[in-house]
Amino acid sequence: MDYSKEVEGKRVHDHFNKNMTTLARCIWVPCPVIIGAGPSGLATAACLKERGIPSLILERADCIASLWKLKTYDRLRLHLPKQFCELPLMPFPANFPTYPTKKQFVAYLESYKNHFGLDPVFNKTVVSAEFDHRCGFWRINTLGLKQEETEYVCQWLIVATGENADEVVPQIEGMDDFGGPIIHTSSYKSGRLFRGKAVLVIGCGNSGMEVSLDLCNCNARPSLVVRDSVHVLPQEMLGRSTFGLSMWLLKWFPMRLVDRFLLLVSRFMLGDTEKFGIHRPQLGPLELKSRSGKTPVLDVGTLAKIKSGNIKVESKNFLCAN
Repeated sequence: MDYSKEVEGKRVHDHFNKNMTTLARCIWVPCPVIIGAGPSGLATAACLKERGIPSLILERADCIASLWKLKTYDRLRLHLPKQFCELPLMPFPANFPTYPTKKQFVAYLESYKNHFGLDPVFNKTVVSAEFDHRCGFWRINTLGLKQEETEYVCQWLIVATGENADEVVPQIEGMDDFGGPIIHTSSYKSGRLFRGKAVLVIGCGNSGMEVSLDLCNCNARPSLVVRDSVHVLPQEMLGRSTFGLSMWLLKWFPMRLVDRFLLLVSRFMLGDTEKFGIHRPQLGPLELKSRSGKTPVLDVGTLAKIKSGNIKVESKNFLCAN
C-alpha cells in the first residue's frame, strides 16, 4: 500500500453503524478501491493496471477466490468451456481441458494475480460504503480480524463481491429436532462422507443437481427436492457447448426462436423432464435468464441417474442426511 497516504483523525460518526464507536484509522486512497478478490475483482484490477491505473483490492477472506477455494465441492468443474470463463488479457493454459477442474481454475487465478502483480489487502470485511456528498468521496468502513476499524476514503468504488458470496439457509420446521447433519452446499465437499446414507437435497439448481450426482456416485441414496420449475439443458448439443451455441444463434435469431430450438433439442436428447417431476417454466431458458437472472441447469449426468431411479425426486421442504 505504498500509494496510500495514511492520515490521523477520528472516524466520522455514522448513524448506520452505531456498533463502530472506537477510533479508526483513516486511509486516503488516490485510486479506485475494489471490494472482492474473486475473478471479477482480479480482472477489474488487471484491466485498470494495464492502462496505468493502480487500485486497492479489499478482501474479507485470507486468500483470493475464497468462494472457489473454501466453499465449493471437490468434483466441481467449470460448467462452461474455458474460452467463455477466461479473464481478460490472459487465456487459460493450452493444456487445460475444455472444462477445467476446480483445482485448475484456482491455479489459473493465482497465476493471473502473480502475472499482473496484484496485491489484495486480506482480512478486511467491508461493513459499509457510503458516498459523502459533502466532500465528494466514498467512505468505506472495514473490520479486521481483531475487529480493528479502518476507513478508506476514495473517489472511485468498484463492488465485485459476486452474486453467491453468502449462503442462504432457510428455517424449516423440524430442523432442530433432526438428529443428523444439516449442511449448506457451501460446506459440502464429497459424497464419501455419506456413503450408504439416505440424503435429501433441497434445490435443483446446478449445485443441487451435481451434489446429488456426486452422492449417487459415492453410493449414497440421494433424493432431490424440486421446489420450483427449472430448465434442464444438456451441457453440449450438436457437438458444441450449449452456451456457446446459444450465443452464436443469438447473433442471427431472436431470443424466443433460439429458446424454442434449445427446448426442442433438449427434449430430443434428455426426454420429457416433467415425467420425472422436473417441470419447465413458461418462459424459455434464455428469456427467463434475461428477465429474472435464473440460470438453466446444464446437465452433467444427473438426469440419467434420475431416469434410472438412483436419484429420487421428492416434493418436501427440508435437507437432511440420515
